[in-house]
Amino acid sequence: MSQTRRDFLRRVGIAGGAGVMLHSMGALGLTSAHAAETPPFTPPKKSDLGRHGRKTVIVMGGGIAGLTAAYELLKGGYEVTVLEGRGRPGGRNRTVRGGDTITDLKGQTQRATFSKGQYMNAGPGRIPQMHVTIDYCRELGVPIEVFTNQNADAFLYRENVPGALNGVPVRHRAAKADAYGYTAELLAKATDQGSLDQYLTAEDKERLLAYLRSFGAIGNRVAGDPAASFRYTGGGRRGYATQPGAGLESGTTIPPYAMSDLLASTVGNYFSFEMGFDQAMMMYQPVGGMDKIAYAFASAIGARRMRYNAEIVEYRNTTSGVEVVYTTPKGPKKAVADFAINTIPPHIAAKISSNLPTAVVTALGSVSVTNAGKIGIEYDRRWWEEDFRIYGGITNANTNLGNMWHPSYGYNGERGTMIGYYNTGGNANFYGNLSPAERLAEAVRQGKKIFGDVYGEGITASYSRDWASTRFSEGAWVSWPGAIGGQTGAAYRSLLEPAGNVYFAGDHLSHAIAWQHGAMVSARVAVESLHARVTAA
Repeated sequence: MSQTRRDFLRRVGIAGGAGVMLHSMGALGLTSAHAAETPPFTPPKKSDLGRHGRKTVIVMGGGIAGLTAAYELLKGGYEVTVLEGRGRPGGRNRTVRGGDTITDLKGQTQRATFSKGQYMNAGPGRIPQMHVTIDYCRELGVPIEVFTNQNADAFLYRENVPGALNGVPVRHRAAKADAYGYTAELLAKATDQGSLDQYLTAEDKERLLAYLRSFGAIGNRVAGDPAASFRYTGGGRRGYATQPGAGLESGTTIPPYAMSDLLASTVGNYFSFEMGFDQAMMMYQPVGGMDKIAYAFASAIGARRMRYNAEIVEYRNTTSGVEVVYTTPKGPKKAVADFAINTIPPHIAAKISSNLPTAVVTALGSVSVTNAGKIGIEYDRRWWEEDFRIYGGITNANTNLGNMWHPSYGYNGERGTMIGYYNTGGNANFYGNLSPAERLAEAVRQGKKIFGDVYGEGITASYSRDWASTRFSEGAWVSWPGAIGGQTGAAYRSLLEPAGNVYFAGDHLSHAIAWQHGAMVSARVAVESLHARVTAA
């Protein structure tokens, strides 16, 4: 690449951020199509406004969508005011640290007592590397580190299933090796015995058999003995009772689980999780907590433009723009502007007084709300590392715990904070109906089934979050009625357009619901739409 081209890309990156630079590289043929998958976006420039004059925008909500919208509008010379009901930026992006005090809608108050350096991400906790969230971390100077989304040494636990694995913690690597091994054995036998001849050429059959031997660590063909051919017998990839060591210690392998027991346990169904486009390793997290992103946005936007503890109680279109009424600790106030971008969760926005068309209010209220719950449990020692050699990753269970996250920071430290459960739907509602003390007790009771008594020992702090009873959120995320998640339905589509001078944005108006990426790209679309309208006038 020439120096001139490098200089050009550097200037593009400075002016428009990493996302614009990536797309410029794609246009120059410097990246593959797969490397430029983030939605294209051209930030507004101050020079675009020209004769149109300075325009004002009220951003309703200081979550990730609102922060993104405000940040990008400021690049274009807009005057922006962000109204946020909470006393902090980020919305559902919430990192809980020692000293934080939170009261939920049920009147339950928790004061977190985590030690210095310990925290829990009560909302989003991981970032796929292809999401624009990574681009904003780079642009805003937020350092990131690896989030271990899958760990071969973590456990899978299933209870109330038939077979010998009922109630038995199974190492992820052992379950995966056995599931792949038995699958490969069966497919190899079927292939070799002619069951797939109508689909495969002779050359394809041999190539498939070679692949399956590698994929499943199975044996070779045994001439004249189909039953003995391509046998899966376990091996080192599933783990060792005694690891290979010095001298004559070659290691002692552990026999595989019986195929029928493995199938009955359903643990094999879990492996599709790590194949998901938005769940595949590697994944990342900001160093020190997810809210580092929110605070970096707020810093870039500027304190004078951020109004916290400002609960919106009314908004309406006017003949000249918009007006928004909000309450503050000092009483009600009113803000006026040329436009507004509404990033409030739709089921809450539908309940706020407005003069929006009835169809728009109905669309906002048509969503289904999903609850999620998390608990952070701090221990006085990192027993999952010391006793089980689990460094990061997820232990998954079919109990009400759902997922347990082993922390991806502070390795080999004196203390550590696990996410003791991360669950959704009915299990989240179950925990949400308990008091914080009862949530901890139940989480410990369930955790002991997997890890033993150590799970209840040395606990120094805990904090639990029920998103359904969290003020200004009242849920973790939403879904739309209709096919394909509802993003093809009339309600969803109606909110992609402004209602008068009010625009809408949020992860709920994306195909990445529940991800910060969805909030960001939705906000960018709203900014582009608003800016195009202004400059076309």
